[in-house]
Amino acid sequence: MTQRWSVNVTPAERIARILVGGVGVVGGVLLISGGATAVVMALAVLLILAGLDLVVTGATGHCPLYQKLGHVPASLKGGTP
Repeated sequence: MTQRWSVNVTPAERIARILVGGVGVVGGVLLISGGATAVVMALAVLLILAGLDLVVTGATGHCPLYQKLGHVPASLKGGTP
C-alpha cells in the first residue's frame, strides 16, 4: 500500500531547508574529520542527522512534523495536493 504525501512546505522554505541542511552536513563531516573529542564527535553526528533531515524534507516538500501539528502554510491552502 502506497501513501501519497502532500506537499506542506513552501518553495522558499524548501530551498532554505536544502541549503541549511547541506551546510549542516558539511559542517558535521568537517568536525568529524578533524578528529576531536568524543563529545564533539557525538554532536557532529547529531548535526549531520539534522542536516540530512532538512535536506530530505526540503527535497520532498513534505514535513512529517508539520503534518502531525496540522500546519499548512497559507500560500499552500486551497491548492491541489
